[in-house]
Amino acid sequence: MARTRRIHLINPKADTFATRPLFFGKALYSPVAGLLAIAALIPEHDYEIILTDENIEAIDFDLTVDMVGISSMTSYVNRGYEIADTFRARGVPVIMGGVHVSYLPQEALKHADAVVVGEAELIMDKVLEDLLHGRLNGIYKAENLHSMIDMPKPRQGLLKSNRYINKGFVQTSRGCHHGCTFCAEPTMYGLRFRYRPIEDLIAEIEHIEERVILLNDADFFGTPSRAIEVMRAFKGRGLKWQAAVNSRDAKDERLLELAGESGCFMLSIGFESISKQTLRNVHKCQNDPESYHELVEKLHRYGIMVLGLFMFGFEGDEPTVFDETLKFNIDAKFDMCGYSLLTPYPGTINWFEMMRRKQIVSFDWDKYDQSHIVFKPAGLSADQFYRGYLNTYDGFYTLPSMLQRFPWDGSRNRANWAIYNAFFRKGGVVTRDPDQLIARPTPEPEFAAMPPLMPQKAAWRELVMGATGEAGG
Repeated sequence: MARTRRIHLINPKADTFATRPLFFGKALYSPVAGLLAIAALIPEHDYEIILTDENIEAIDFDLTVDMVGISSMTSYVNRGYEIADTFRARGVPVIMGGVHVSYLPQEALKHADAVVVGEAELIMDKVLEDLLHGRLNGIYKAENLHSMIDMPKPRQGLLKSNRYINKGFVQTSRGCHHGCTFCAEPTMYGLRFRYRPIEDLIAEIEHIEERVILLNDADFFGTPSRAIEVMRAFKGRGLKWQAAVNSRDAKDERLLELAGESGCFMLSIGFESISKQTLRNVHKCQNDPESYHELVEKLHRYGIMVLGLFMFGFEGDEPTVFDETLKFNIDAKFDMCGYSLLTPYPGTINWFEMMRRKQIVSFDWDKYDQSHIVFKPAGLSADQFYRGYLNTYDGFYTLPSMLQRFPWDGSRNRANWAIYNAFFRKGGVVTRDPDQLIARPTPEPEFAAMPPLMPQKAAWRELVMGATGEAGG
């Protein structure tokens, strides 16, 4: 009897507070939604799928498998390369995918037999056919973006659900029309939204059997009429859900009323900065700092927690930005805040701008986690940068701050509030050692980053083409 063919899908250890088991052996979020979607593209009758999330379990390198698939973001791609090298040394073919290798496929091909650039849905059949015939090799990239119609349901049964607080990820759309310079979304998935049919979303939610849902979209409120349609379909299903939205449309009373009625308990919003000029500089023009305080109050009235995302290190940031941001966040009673250091991810507009200015110091991908300093900020010394970042994080999650921000009036779920604040307070800072936090200088990477999709703005296309010497596609 022929041996059952096996594919081993692996998510390398990321070592972030959101994916590290911090309380009772559980991590706050499952990072393998993408791999569950990939598993759904592989015929069950042809292959047995083994899924390993290295954040919660060890990798079995002795498994007999026909192929290993590794998904990596920049901050843990080096670990992905180590895993790939180990399996290839045993003669096992390896294919890699994810955001980082989509921008630097030639780098990944030094460690893997093949790389998926961008979305996998339209080229997975070709990958499997080549694997079957022993010719898995090179770069696989679909000619078009997927319509998101008739997408197979993710293989939720592969997930070790008892190891995560949040694991019910559902993607309702891809793309984002904002085009922020520090974000990979526009050149990975496009500036136009693509939507899944409502009936497909509901069928998937029923399939995964999770009542707490995380909408895995870049901007769920990006097209208000579409968000209304989805939320109406959610009503009456006993769901509790959270999503990322933009600050402009989050003011819309119609959206907030429906959000509250359909079970929304938290919205994460990229506020980024309390400086209007800084926001204009990074093409985040939908944000208005003067309305932040009012917006938080409005969301609280609808029983919705606010996770405010703020970033430091922008051009124009001065030493006062840390204390000013901290005071603003506490006074406005943000439920949680995620503070990050500006990181020029390879292939983003921010990356190309900093490369042109010779501003990037370190190309050690392990440090590209938004918690290390990898470039020379214009208005801050490295010492001011890391001390300001740590003081802001510590200050927001002190007990006096938490007591001031706690939902004493019962407007938001107190248990949820306490759980999220506990995770952020315990694990939000990766390291406090300045020798670790300030990345050491390294040589430039061997290969130039290239976006899967060229930016639409003419000046940005010229910037990319000038750095890569290619016209792109």
